[in-house]
Amino acid sequence: MLRRSLRRTPQTVAVAVLTGTALAGVSGLSAAHAAAPPKIVVKDGLTQPVFSYKDAIREHVYVEAGLDTDGDGKRDRVNVDIVRPKESDAGLKVPVIMDASPYYDNLGRGNESEKKVYDAAGNPVKFPLFYDNYFVPRGYAFLAVDAIGSNKSDGCPGVGESDVLGTKAVIDWLNGRAKATKADGTPVKASWTTGRTGMIGKSWDGTLANGVASTGVRGLETIVPISAISSWYDYSRMNGVKYWEDEQPYLADLVDTDPPAKCASVVAAHDAGEDDATGDYNDYWNHRNYRNGTFGNAKNVRASVFFYHGVNDLNVKDNHFAQWWSDLGKNGVVRKVWLSQTGHVDPFDIRRDDWVNTLHKWFDHELQKINNDALREPRADIEVGPDKWITQSSWPARDSKRVSLVPAADGSLGTKPAPHGTTGAFTDGPGTDGYGLPEADMVADPTTANPNRLAYVSAPLPATGRLSGTPDAKIKVKLDKPDANVTALLVDYGTDTRVDYLGAGSGIQTLTTEDCHGESIPTDDACYKQTRTKTVTSDVNVVARGWMDLQNRSSLSKPSPLTPGTFYTVRWNTLSQEYVFKKGHRVALVLSGADYDYNTEKATGAQVTIDLSGTSITVPIVAGGDEASTLVAPNESKGAWRGPQHVNLPRQEKKLY
Repeated sequence: MLRRSLRRTPQTVAVAVLTGTALAGVSGLSAAHAAAPPKIVVKDGLTQPVFSYKDAIREHVYVEAGLDTDGDGKRDRVNVDIVRPKESDAGLKVPVIMDASPYYDNLGRGNESEKKVYDAAGNPVKFPLFYDNYFVPRGYAFLAVDAIGSNKSDGCPGVGESDVLGTKAVIDWLNGRAKATKADGTPVKASWTTGRTGMIGKSWDGTLANGVASTGVRGLETIVPISAISSWYDYSRMNGVKYWEDEQPYLADLVDTDPPAKCASVVAAHDAGEDDATGDYNDYWNHRNYRNGTFGNAKNVRASVFFYHGVNDLNVKDNHFAQWWSDLGKNGVVRKVWLSQTGHVDPFDIRRDDWVNTLHKWFDHELQKINNDALREPRADIEVGPDKWITQSSWPARDSKRVSLVPAADGSLGTKPAPHGTTGAFTDGPGTDGYGLPEADMVADPTTANPNRLAYVSAPLPATGRLSGTPDAKIKVKLDKPDANVTALLVDYGTDTRVDYLGAGSGIQTLTTEDCHGESIPTDDACYKQTRTKTVTSDVNVVARGWMDLQNRSSLSKPSPLTPGTFYTVRWNTLSQEYVFKKGHRVALVLSGADYDYNTEKATGAQVTIDLSGTSITVPIVAGGDEASTLVAPNESKGAWRGPQHVNLPRQEKKLY
């Protein structure tokens, strides 16, 4: 027997079926029709703003987390502030957009550092950011969740572990698997939701999204991690080289506004667990690794992932995105990405209208299950210059080819390996205050000898080429001591106007004018200051950075000192990049010791000898014709070019949120 079905197109769904009251006013409709439950309205594949934000239900509940992080003998409760269409109390089932954060009562959220505001009864009257204003009228609930140990949630900050498990409990509650109560202790169920949840957030908020997704919790349909951590070890250090000291206890103290004594023992445990004395990977970090850790793993992920990251973010560096993206791809996870040239900046403050529209379409597809073209669009949007965006089918570019650039004894960089036994040497500091060199000193005047670095520079590039992906550095090295820290920089010499990712604002300038996205009410408007891309014209730019503690060359958890006088081959990835090397510019490989700007390591004073025949940097390049010719050219006579003698490279501000 043939079965005939009617496919519901976006146009057929776009009916003005809002509330029973509205239907009752139409002549000829029966009482049964008048009692029909309210429905989402869809037009052209997108939900429409037909529900009142002003009249929305605002409430808060406490979800039982099943943890006792502060050791008070009581299970921690996670505070969940909710805003949802009033129709969700009249039969409308809505999906959830959630931003779980530890920052709601301290640093605030967004470019304007907004915080939550409550009325006398403790119910939320102002939610930071635009998500509530924009999506609640379109038939979503928005949940602003306080991470364990912050704002109105119980417990102590877990900095990557218990905060993830506490947030997971909220999704379990939304799907009937966990308990929650009102402020008076009355049990409460989330009877108003479909259970389908999408998590979004920048920095630590996006990190919670990554962490919860890595548990494989059912009901989490999609996540949108913005400049987010995928492994806390990689936030704190790279290959044993520390970015900063006391990072974990500092963050725990930062977000906990309760008296310090309450969580002093937990903070002390963070201090011991992170093991600043060695910089090594251990069980503490494994519990905070969402890619392949103790309870988090890319293989567990059920949710689709829409990434955003700045390739020049030196706070949450872009290896968090690149490795997470790769691991999820191996496990068949649906993925999409935007990559910008900025530092730690939200896409709402870079490409606002396009971001809101794309996010809207994504959430409608993943949470409302609307058959729009969200997954038929190009998978990757990439900024390749100030406000210049391209799209491609994936990331890295599928047509990129890896080109190995090798140093020569005369200071040039090309493709022909140096003769065996050709060496160069530098000393790992001491630089400023006993640490290594600032990057400005590493890259200045590259053709002049410097005892604390080696620099190898190409001739002018004969063609333009784009780096798309992750370079990797390889050195054949010996020391006169058991250990040293090594920095590898891929550098572009050539005057150009670039996104000012190192300067104040990390690539954006905030304006005084505003625009609005969503419905405003007196206590919570949808309007935010506009921004514009901030640029700088400079003669040199550090394109990719990579750091290595040579004791960790074979293992992050089991250091192995070097035997002085013995050569070792060491290989590691730099940070990933999307970058256009322009015709006429020069590419350089700079090798030095500890990086004063982004490491907290004291210089060891070791003499570092490099065998040039076993040293290279391999770069994934997109170009027409012979890719190798894009980044190399015939050698020039020595001394024909000197390069900038005085370089200004500000240290990128560390904006945690």
